Amino acid sequence: MKVLVTGGTGFLGKHLSLALHRLGHEVTAMGRNERMGAELSGQGITFVCSRLEDTVQMVRSCEGQEMVFHCGAMSSLWGSYNDFYESNVTGTRNVIKGCAANSVQRLIHVSTPSIYFDYKDRHRIAESAPLPRKSANLYAETKRLAEQEVDQAYESGLPVVTIRPRAIFGPGDPSIIPRLIQANRQGRLPLIQGGQAVIDLTYVDNVVEALLLCMSAPTSALGQKFNITNDEPVRFIDALHYLFERLEEPIRARRIPYLTAYLVAGCMEGVARLSGSGKEPLLTRYTVGLLGKSQTLDISAAKEQLGYRPRVTVKEGIDAYAAWHKEHYV
Repeated sequence: MKVLVTGGTGFLGKHLSLALHRLGHEVTAMGRNERMGAELSGQGITFVCSRLEDTVQMVRSCEGQEMVFHCGAMSSLWGSYNDFYESNVTGTRNVIKGCAANSVQRLIHVSTPSIYFDYKDRHRIAESAPLPRKSANLYAETKRLAEQEVDQAYESGLPVVTIRPRAIFGPGDPSIIPRLIQANRQGRLPLIQGGQAVIDLTYVDNVVEALLLCMSAPTSALGQKFNITNDEPVRFIDALHYLFERLEEPIRARRIPYLTAYLVAGCMEGVARLSGSGKEPLLTRYTVGLLGKSQTLDISAAKEQLGYRPRVTVKEGIDAYAAWHKEHYV
């Protein structure tokens, strides 16, 4: 099939583009990272350098496509509302315009379970769970708005499936594990509430598998949202011990009570805003919440309707990351 992947030079988008190419699909990857785009081009994938906010280019890139995977988004922990809105909401609106204008057979949209987060311990959250009145941060707020755009498009006749993958990691991860490694090496890895929070992680190849299943999912899945995880909740402290054991590095964590960490993060955010530099503070309240509060998802719907089964365990995923990290950085 002819397939377009937005965010094709990002972590998930790159893995997905390569997997689709290996399966014999004609893949176009759209993204902003020209270096990564050149790498994909060298492997036979068409690369389009563009921003999601470029309506004309987005519509043009959807021409002749049969499937569109919308992986592109601004997923930073920090930034301006306008930047988040333009990328996540306007960008999604443009993807929808491109799909509708070119009669794309199916749009597969990557959302986020961050929209569930409300700074409380929550276990086995289902897709139907009520969302908090106020989003935890600008990323969650704008991704929630993006889902509303997708819902409206579905009501207007666009075939769409949405997934909400949790904490994606694996070789090439530019965010989750590198942040932990950097903080640990600097002796400022926050161990909030002793690291007892129970969390979900998802190996990148498992998310790719879920996306591939969305291509052939039955029509009953259209318009639906699906949580995606490794389906093996783990205590944060246990994941840390296993990670740094595989990296052969000692843990240099700092134990911090939740309330103390939350207040300190709030002060850091205030200073960052007043400075006007746009630089992300060392600690945000959202990060404190993620590390200090338990949140796990129910993936029954993905199992039943998509036939999703995680193939790579968390430990196997950490092993793969550690091997990749040693090869590239040691």
